[in-house]
Amino acid sequence: MVELRDVSFGYRRGKPLYETLNLRLQAGAIYGLLGPNGAGKSTLLRLIAGLLYPRAGEIEVNHYKPGDRKPAFLEDLFLVPEEFDLPSVRIGQFIASNVPFYPRFDQAQMAGYLREFGLTDNHKLHELSHGQKKKVLIGFGLATNTAILLMDEPTNGLDITSKSQFRRLVAGAVDEHRTVVISTHQARDLEALIDPIIILAERSRSKMTVALNAGAEEITNRLWFGMVPELEADQPILYSERAVGGYAVVAENQSGETSRLDLERLYNAVQAEPGRIKELFSSSSTLAAL
Repeated sequence: MVELRDVSFGYRRGKPLYETLNLRLQAGAIYGLLGPNGAGKSTLLRLIAGLLYPRAGEIEVNHYKPGDRKPAFLEDLFLVPEEFDLPSVRIGQFIASNVPFYPRFDQAQMAGYLREFGLTDNHKLHELSHGQKKKVLIGFGLATNTAILLMDEPTNGLDITSKSQFRRLVAGAVDEHRTVVISTHQARDLEALIDPIIILAERSRSKMTVALNAGAEEITNRLWFGMVPELEADQPILYSERAVGGYAVVAENQSGETSRLDLERLYNAVQAEPGRIKELFSSSSTLAAL
């Protein structure tokens, strides 16, 4: 379990990025973390990992305070960063050097990932492409079997086939004891994988907040995604965009009609109407208050 209570953080004094931010994450789920560029998605992951320290508020990860960086906490959390610099060694040497830090690391699981990626222990990391290096790091993170796995923009640099591999492998590595958080701005890449969905939006004066934290089923219960031939003034539309044959819209689901969630349009609706989204989901126990 991960919980942030009234967390405030900023890189510069007097200019907070987050102010009284609240968020609760449960085990057994793959959370998708979306937000505008500069919204602090990477910052949020680093706060959870204990690499940054909140100016106010509390963060608790499986009964530990991340900022204390206790060994029992560190061995049960793994962060795949967006930017990384791997040493100039063979893959097998990299694995052997880092395995001792993760008691539940599964060597057979890692060997399977390498085979899936077309790599071996003998490949030299410095001779691999950026995408191949990222695959090694993703595979290592999955094989640690830590209770908390954080991934920052993991599909950046991966081709279409590799993104499909990524979705399949992550889905197969999650159980009821593991919490996975994937930060991304490539919503289409992960639409079938992430659930629940966390979306950051601006609250006021560039301060960011958790505008939505809800599962796909709840979202489609409260919102309707579809096409309409024309926009009418009395329609409860939160977001619309011109499309062939009319308008693609996200609207309040007043009729209870079933529709298919569209992640990109959901994201745009949250950015356009964060206050109204908060009202619609305020009765949900998973929604953090604005």
